[in-house]
Amino acid sequence: MHKKLIATLAMMLASSTAALADASDGKVKIGILNDQSGVYADFGGKSSYEAALMAVEDFGGKVLGVPVEVVTADHQNKADIASNIARQWYDTEQVDSIMELTSSSVGLAVQALSKEKKRITINTGAATTELTGKQCSPYGFHWAYDTHALAVGTGGALVKQGGDSWFFLTADYAFGYSLEENTGNYVKENGGSVVGAVRHPLATTDFSSFLLQAQSSGAKVIGLANAGLDTSNAIKQAAEFGIVQGGQRLAALLFTLAEVHGLGLEAAQGLTLTEGFYWNRNEESAKFGKRFMERTGKMPNMVHAGTYSAVTQYLKAIEKAGSDDADAVAKELHALPVNDIFAENGTVAPNGRMIHDMYLLEVKKPEESKEPWDYFKVLATIPGKDAFIDPAQSGCDLVKS
Repeated sequence: MHKKLIATLAMMLASSTAALADASDGKVKIGILNDQSGVYADFGGKSSYEAALMAVEDFGGKVLGVPVEVVTADHQNKADIASNIARQWYDTEQVDSIMELTSSSVGLAVQALSKEKKRITINTGAATTELTGKQCSPYGFHWAYDTHALAVGTGGALVKQGGDSWFFLTADYAFGYSLEENTGNYVKENGGSVVGAVRHPLATTDFSSFLLQAQSSGAKVIGLANAGLDTSNAIKQAAEFGIVQGGQRLAALLFTLAEVHGLGLEAAQGLTLTEGFYWNRNEESAKFGKRFMERTGKMPNMVHAGTYSAVTQYLKAIEKAGSDDADAVAKELHALPVNDIFAENGTVAPNGRMIHDMYLLEVKKPEESKEPWDYFKVLATIPGKDAFIDPAQSGCDLVKS
């Protein structure tokens, strides 16, 4: 009996030691890297860090018997700063995975570095389809949304409503180009036309010359291929020029709950937009939204909820793999279905794109809002198979091979 007890204890110790050995450095460390002080600070920002902490806490704070840590930093929307932070995290601070990565230029740069270092990235804030296209990575995943889904949602809705001629006001970097290209292609494929475009610097405060060009184009729809404060400022200044009153429509191609809150219902009412999450869509999302509100003072948008989902799924993949080795975890991330507060029956394509439903939303009039943050009507559910590019046609080398 004594010998049997010793043998059992020895087996338990060996099992525990093996689990610890399979989690590098005796911990799992996740980095949330995003804009915390610029035009996208509300879009993701420090609230995404809180979403990541919530996910870790809900998972129990540990995986494979070791603690899970979350660190965060502000990349200031600069790819070189983001790459330097990521390199330091990987080389000296034992970070295993980097997530969120608002700003497409940043997302692409960090995903490329992570491919070199064999570390997992899960983009929830960046939008460009290049992340799962020509610049895809076996360790890269794109979670919450992308520019193709926005084009299909917001662009598709407005074309069907008669908005068949477009002029784009575009943020002058990778995200803006991708959003303009995807939406423009979708408009043309559905019988519309693109009559012109103008590009503006990130975080500009004066849209007057750009809006005048858009106004004089005569296009039925002015597509705002930008995000965050850039979109909010463009909408405010468009009102000063009487653009909507003059018969043209504004398409806020990437506009979320956070920006609607900042702009206010009076100014935002009637806008059509696309998100991958709305807190007031069902009982489960509302429960999560209220927990998030207690913690941050705001309701979550798709970036915040997507970050919660990404962290949760990463920890599930480590648990299933029995290791935090990037190759083993990537294999499980591709295999595991995604069912949580963000996605129902989500699947991960070979190119790393998480396929899930998106939602076409309309901003309510002030008198239609029944409670704080009750801002949207859900106009339609866009099935994931329609929202996202067929991975076999994405240009990703992983899919071709």
